[in-house]
Amino acid sequence: MAKQFPGLTPELKDFIGRQHMFFTASACAEGRINLSPKGLDGFRVTGDNEAVFLNLTGSGNETAAHLLADGRLTIMFCAFEGPPMILRLYGHARSLPRGSADYGRYLADAFGGEEPAGARQIVVLDIDLVQTSCGFGVPLYDYKAERPSLVRWAEQKGEDGIADYWREKNLVSMDGLPTGMD
Repeated sequence: MAKQFPGLTPELKDFIGRQHMFFTASACAEGRINLSPKGLDGFRVTGDNEAVFLNLTGSGNETAAHLLADGRLTIMFCAFEGPPMILRLYGHARSLPRGSADYGRYLADAFGGEEPAGARQIVVLDIDLVQTSCGFGVPLYDYKAERPSLVRWAEQKGEDGIADYWREKNLVSMDGLPTGMD
């Protein structure tokens, strides 16, 4: 049965800390819904009602566009090992571009200043509802390792190559919305 909480409890924070993958879902009034899997140890809980994730360069930048247009964001975790559970974090978020003062502060505080190649923004979620559900239908999977492909690709492109890629692929969403990466 689903249970709702006004914020993250210590037990739920512990659950999040054990997960290797999470999913983000965003949308705005018009256009497509975005749903993305994330990994690479990029998620941090920064308070009972705040969490952040380090967003690396990808083929699109839908989440950033949706956050500018609407602000709503849902993050979901599934237990693929151990007792079943699904955890959803609902709220409004903002995208902090790489190089901004707030980005630097969160990078230092939440990620120990470690910035992987291709990092493009930190997304800050202000959580207004936490919900758990049974997760009985989620299959069991064994975690093997993170894929090195994305970081290796960014390292090979270098800073100038990443900047060119952002200009080509990350300035607008697939629906033509601005992403805030000017």
